[in-house]
Amino acid sequence: MTVERVPESAARVFGDSTATMGAFASLLAAEGELRGLIGPRELPRLWTRHLLNSSAVASFVPQGARFVDIGSGAGFPGVVVAIMRADLEVHLVEPMDRRTTWLEHVARELALSNVTVVRARAEELHGSAAYDVVSARAVAALKKLVPWTAPLVRPGGQLVALKGERAAAEVDEAAKTLRKYGLADPVVHEIVVEGTDELTRVVTAQKGN
Repeated sequence: MTVERVPESAARVFGDSTATMGAFASLLAAEGELRGLIGPRELPRLWTRHLLNSSAVASFVPQGARFVDIGSGAGFPGVVVAIMRADLEVHLVEPMDRRTTWLEHVARELALSNVTVVRARAEELHGSAAYDVVSARAVAALKKLVPWTAPLVRPGGQLVALKGERAAAEVDEAAKTLRKYGLADPVVHEIVVEGTDELTRVVTAQKGN
């Protein structure tokens, strides 16, 4: 299938990182399907559905933060955030070997010196790692995601999850689980990323000090 052309909005959304984002898109277009990372139907919407959608996470991450993306897969949103925010220490956590091999390849090709790839399940890091921001996209429903991710959020940090149309329902369904794991004030942020046709929904929840 034809790869989506770079939208006019890309330069405004990504600024100085647009060229590197384009290089990431080219890697995905050339190798993503072959490596089993993205389906052929995703190529015509690579920018709007994946790169621009993932960009919404960056605005929720404080300057100089320690950031981890759980189940990073093809690199959404972790690689996108790393490209946009050179000030961050970015960890990409992924249990599957072929995906960590891909993420390491991307980090080398794009010279992303702020990226560390970790082959592990989130649960394996409990008690040994803590982050200012823990992110995930298309990993699991919030009720299931919270027990995996909340133990990695440092006191005062936050969970930032990219979600779909059921974001509000997932927050309601996960209310008890959020409280159990010390995450408070869940908010569904509905964002219109320039160049996309659909709302991008970001769920945030804070861990108390």
